[in-house]
Amino acid sequence: MIYEPPAIYGIIGNPVAHSLSPVMHNTAFKALKVNAVYKLFPLADSQELKLFMEDLKEDSNPIFGLNVTVPYKQDVLSYLDTIDPLAEKIGAVNTIVIDHQRKMHGFNTDGPGFLSHLTELNFDLSGKRVAVLGAGGTARAIISVLCLFPQGPERITLYNRTRSHAEVLVQDIGKKISTQKVTIVESSEDLNIELADLLINTTRVGMNPADPLLIDPEALHKDMLVYDVIYNPPETKLLAQARLKKAGTANGLGMLFYQGVFAFWHWSEVELDEGTKKMMRKSLEKASHGS
Repeated sequence: MIYEPPAIYGIIGNPVAHSLSPVMHNTAFKALKVNAVYKLFPLADSQELKLFMEDLKEDSNPIFGLNVTVPYKQDVLSYLDTIDPLAEKIGAVNTIVIDHQRKMHGFNTDGPGFLSHLTELNFDLSGKRVAVLGAGGTARAIISVLCLFPQGPERITLYNRTRSHAEVLVQDIGKKISTQKVTIVESSEDLNIELADLLINTTRVGMNPADPLLIDPEALHKDMLVYDVIYNPPETKLLAQARLKKAGTANGLGMLFYQGVFAFWHWSEVELDEGTKKMMRKSLEKASHGS
């Protein structure tokens, strides 16, 4: 019997130790009896990224698929052989397929993952007023798909503590996508959350229990959905305040799940069956609650 070493998949970024992606994908590999393993690849800086990406070109390299997290979703673009049209419009890649010729192909599953979770939550974006906190990579993907979505929101209001970062983000997105409906505001009070249908926190503020609230909780109301992309802890201070105000709430675990399902499809071109997807989702929920 010839032993075949497992194909390797994984996530690159800095940091990656908190990632729940290994839990989800290794559950899928096990359920499907695929000889593969998903690993963490922490890369400290751009030099480590360069060496890692160059090494992927080697015929002997056993890595065939990657997820990309902060801060490298834009940095990886220059190493890719092809970039999917959606990822090109967004200007960021979070999923890489490495074929048997060692060519690298980039995709963005963050945006579709977010929209899929909203669909699961039965949230209709059409004509809605959306307020967004943050101007990082997650905000880039979410704002891009909100602007591209045909039945999208009426307007998007964006606040970032460093306004110049928000301006650069919107200008960059605007090179390939119409950002006419996006307005950048000076303060969180200017988001007009009391009139918003959807508030999205795309920042890391809330990961630590000592983190401050970025908005006035009195502005939250029962006729809105508050979406925090943070999933650890499962309920941030923002979501707890929203729940007290009887608002709808959701953390980012659903987005993580759906982007992972889309990533798996890109790697394997296999449509995951409902049973496997349920196991993946359950493994994420269990891990996010520390059990």
